Parts: sequence; C-alpha cells; structure tokens
Amino acid sequence: MKHIQFNKSLIAVSVFSALSGLNSHGSEAHSGKPNILFFFPDQFRYDWTSMNPVMPNITPNLKDLAHNGVYFSSAICPSPLCAPSRACLASGKQYERCRVPSNGTAFPLDETTFYKLLRDSAGYHVLGCGKFDLDKPGNNWGIDGKHHREGFPSLLNVWGFTDGIDNAGKSDGINSNKNNIPEPYYAYLKDHGLTLQSMTDEAYADNWIARNGLELLRAVPVGEPWFLQINFNGPHSPYDPTPAMLKGWDTVHFPSAVDNTRDVNELRQMYSAEIFNIDRWIKVYLDELQRRGELDNTIIVFCSDHGDMLGDHGLEGKSKPYHPSVGVPLVISGHGIKKNLINTKPVTTLDLTATFLDFAKIKEPSGMDSKSLRSYLETGKGYNRKYVTSALGAWRMVFDGRYKLIDTKNAPIIIYDLEKDPSETINVAAGNRVNARRNKKLTDYLQISKGY
Repeated sequence: MKHIQFNKSLIAVSVFSALSGLNSHGSEAHSGKPNILFFFPDQFRYDWTSMNPVMPNITPNLKDLAHNGVYFSSAICPSPLCAPSRACLASGKQYERCRVPSNGTAFPLDETTFYKLLRDSAGYHVLGCGKFDLDKPGNNWGIDGKHHREGFPSLLNVWGFTDGIDNAGKSDGINSNKNNIPEPYYAYLKDHGLTLQSMTDEAYADNWIARNGLELLRAVPVGEPWFLQINFNGPHSPYDPTPAMLKGWDTVHFPSAVDNTRDVNELRQMYSAEIFNIDRWIKVYLDELQRRGELDNTIIVFCSDHGDMLGDHGLEGKSKPYHPSVGVPLVISGHGIKKNLINTKPVTTLDLTATFLDFAKIKEPSGMDSKSLRSYLETGKGYNRKYVTSALGAWRMVFDGRYKLIDTKNAPIIIYDLEKDPSETINVAAGNRVNARRNKKLTDYLQISKGY
C-alpha cells in the first residue's frame, strides 16, 4: 500500500480526546433519556474503514469512535436497497413484512415508526436531514424539504419527525433538477449561482446536509432529549468528490476488485474521498456536543443502509447477496457502553430500531422483528443472535458469521464459507453429511424466520 500525505486542511482531528471522557462522568446527567446521534450514509460498504488493516487510514474518526465503543465487524443490512432497507429500519420489521419490496414503493403511511414512538411516547425532538428515501417514488420533496403530499401538511410529520429537511439522493436529485421538480439541495445551489459542474467544497451535498443537521440540533433547547439522523447522500454513485476532496486519494492503490479483470482503482479512489469527507463530520459533531455539554449523555451510532460492490464480481452498486452489498460498518458509542469491544458475530442493523427504543425507555411494540442490543452494549454479554438475514426480490440470505446460504427462487442453493473463501467464489452447498446438516440448519432458520 502506497504511503501518502493528505491535504492537512481535509484531515479530521482525532476524536479520541473528545471521547475519552465518555464513561468518566457521574450518573446525575444520565437520569433521563440519552440523546441519540445517528450517522446514516448511503451505500457505505462494511470493509471500507480504518478498522480494516489492509486499508489506509480512511476513517480515522470512525476508528476512534470504535475504540471508545462497540464495533460490529459482521453487520448485515436487512435488504441491500435504499427504500426497503430504510423501511425495515423505520418499522423494525424484516424485508417480507416492511411492505416496501423495492424502490418503487413508498413507506406505508399507516405503519408505525420508531421515529413516531420517540416523539410521541418519549417526548424526543426527532430530527432528520439528508436523503430519507421513505417516499422514494414520490418526487415531492418541496423546496423546504418537508416532503408534502396532498392531504398531509408534511410527510416528515406523519413519519414521526419534529423537524427536518428531506432532500433527493444523487440520482434522484439529478433527475429532479432536469425535470424542474422542487427539491431543497438544488434550490440551494440555484440560490448560490452554482451547478454540479461549478461545485465548491462548502456547497458539496454531504457538507450541506451536515450543516443542516447542526442547525436542527442547535434549535433544540439544551437538556431536552433529541434524536438526530444524518442521512448523507454519499458515498453513493455517481461518485463526485471535489478536486480538494480527491487530493491525496488519487495516488492510492486500493485492493483490486474480486473476480474482475477490469481496473476499478479510480472508482475506488473517488468512493474513498467521499468516505473521508463524511468521516471528518464525526469530529465536528462531537465538538458541537461538547460545546452543548451533551457529549456524555449522547449515544452515537454510525451505520449505512447497504454496501457497494465497487467492481467486485464485475458488479457496481448494491442489490446483491454478496457481502460488499449486504455488509455495512456498525459502530455504537456513548455513556455506559463498553469501550474497545469488537463483536465478530453476525448482527443485523434491523436491531437498531429496538435499541433506540430501549435507550428511550419505550417498550417495543408487538409485531416488530428487531431486538435491542442495549444490554450487550452495556455489559458485553448476552448477545444471542446466531443468524441474520437479508433479502430482496427473489432471493433470501441467511448468515451465521461464517457460512452464508443464498436461496433464490428457481435456482440451486449457494453456500459460501467466508472464513476460507472471503471473496465468495466457491459454492460449498454440495458435499458430505456434515455439510448436509449445516445446510439444513441454515435452510430451516431461513424458512422459520422469513416465512419462505
């Protein structure tokens, strides 16, 4: 790996000093409900972090967050596509039950969300900014980002948000601008006389989104509980870092794509530049929490809706059962949470829903598939998921931390042994009696848990 010197103006200062006191404060400040800061970038794959020893120091602040909290190295999303994954999270229900099978379906307005429970049952200020994708086919963000629909003053309010700014993702934003559909980010660019071709670092979408989040947070009176979800547009394609963001990364040689003779290093450089830019905002927000005196009473979560193939197996984007598509980084830190704990067992990001509710002292409603991680986060004991699942369209997947079974309708079962074959190139479904017993356990769990 080539050693490089990065542009100092872009390097995020270590968050270690800010986090080192998280568990050193008295309990008085924590007698109430903790605040929750949730970083939720789009299409951020599990292994593209500084926690991966074969990678350069691409996420220094996330690595510090992991050192001061719990890092789940085998986290899986419930569905590797924007709208279904976010619907699963919002509802706490698995893919088959979230009622959003694809990007062509809006989140049902009669579905309970954890956002609404936090707001209405626990008195949280529930805030969000960036790409929500809960009304993916709607194309009605509005210039204010309140997401209007006939008969509703604001879909954000219906979903459970106290306030927020919902903007289009990258591809939807380009299409909305082309078709003159009102959308807040492109309205911002127009107000400043900018286009995607004349982009500045300050006006870059993820930086604009992060600043919106800070403004939402600063409007909340100190001492009142809040939940803030920051839905970065990146590092989703089309990869579009500014020249300043790309500087330094354009000389790095990243690991080659698996099962692909095409050189995709330039694509990976741009993807990495977007990730590095997102990572720096972790430090900015921690500084803001410290300024507000709320750092020691805030749970900080970093995750993603799904991953990105980045050329592996000749594929780009997501939607596949391969690990680069379904695997995501997951780090949770905060007061009372174990430090420097790495969980290598399979975990599903679906469990964030119940975890958020648990921290807010809200009983999980019946019908949710999510399970709280709070006890494990605080004690390091009691984690009991042996299998996690993901699904989309015709395929279903179950993963036990080593073996991954993929069941696609009208196709033979595929099983990968990720311990011996992390690249997922050898199907070990067929074989001896040991394999048959293992296959049956995986298949039985898939049928029981998914109803398939």
